[in-house]
Amino acid sequence: MSSALNALKIRRKKNVKKGIQFCLMVCGASGTGRTTFVNTLCGKQVLEGKDADDAANAHLEEGVRIKPVTVDIAELELDDEGTRISLTIVDTPGFGDQIDNEARHVDLAYKQQRFGEIVGYLERQYDDILAEESRIKRNPRFRDNRVHVLLYFITPTGHGLRELDIELMKRLSPRVNVIPVIGKADSLTPAELAESKKLIMEDIEHYRIPVYNFPYDIEEDDEDTVEENAELRGLMPFAIVGSEDFVEIDDRKVRARQYPWGVVEVENPRHSDFLAIRSALLHSHLADLKEITHDFLYENYRTEKLSKSVDGASQSGHDSSMNPEDLASQSVRLKEEQLRREEEKLREIEIKVQREIAEKRQELLARESQLREIEARMQREQQSQGNVNEAANGEA
Repeated sequence: MSSALNALKIRRKKNVKKGIQFCLMVCGASGTGRTTFVNTLCGKQVLEGKDADDAANAHLEEGVRIKPVTVDIAELELDDEGTRISLTIVDTPGFGDQIDNEARHVDLAYKQQRFGEIVGYLERQYDDILAEESRIKRNPRFRDNRVHVLLYFITPTGHGLRELDIELMKRLSPRVNVIPVIGKADSLTPAELAESKKLIMEDIEHYRIPVYNFPYDIEEDDEDTVEENAELRGLMPFAIVGSEDFVEIDDRKVRARQYPWGVVEVENPRHSDFLAIRSALLHSHLADLKEITHDFLYENYRTEKLSKSVDGASQSGHDSSMNPEDLASQSVRLKEEQLRREEEKLREIEIKVQREIAEKRQELLARESQLREIEARMQREQQSQGNVNEAANGEA
């Protein structure tokens, strides 16, 4: 048991030193509060605001620009050691611009262009992992850049989803965990916000959009997990209010937005769902989002990719993009990968068995030592009793 505890402590120390890698993508039209949310989440300026419009170039459409940036969040304590999170933010400026934000119909060419760039980025990260797994010798410095969750910022119109929102979430959900949020939710009244949330969730259910809905199993999960996930599911889509400014309220400074009619506090649950989504992303559901990304989303992509390669080659014959040598090489890589995984499992089983044998041996040695002590004590007691009896007989 002591060896297992030592190994656990060593792993924790490595996590503290190395940090947990987590990747968050934010997507939505300009003006929905992506930049402010990210900077509020990280507690510092990570993303820069949009440059002032240039009248001479206002008619030009730049398109989607994928911008990843990594920041360390050291203040979040996941355990007694205070594990550091190496958080990569992937911003998508340009998405949703140059169109009518109120329109429910979006041109097909626009969707293909915009969606293609984002889906392409997500799939390239999977391709990098697939290529790394196929190597006989792994790169120890390889960094996993897969996106674990995408926050999709919905324009606060007070209505349901636009066609653009529906199509994007449908296209991206097979590749990434999608969580819908309403950006700049303080632009809606409480009644409008409640109605907007209701309409959005009805659209998600009607169009069967597979968003990340904080899954739980009543029979398998404990009561706290079920209660927490049910509460988070009830908040969807999360109403986001962000602010990089501080306002003094009752002799304390808080992140808030100052309006003529009052103050909206970012971390006040009555004003915003910011605390709930922050805690879910960087604490309670971080591991689950990473596991779903690796065990489900990536494995599905990997299966699709390899199946298409093999099927395309078999159907196209010599005209296939993969020649026989490539197929043979791919087959060898897959076999090597399977062998490697089997060897790793066997090594893990062997180590576990050896550890159990060593622990049993120690227990047996301890019991043997106890038995020897008991036998020696009994012999001493018998000898002492015999001496007493002999002395008694002599006196008689």
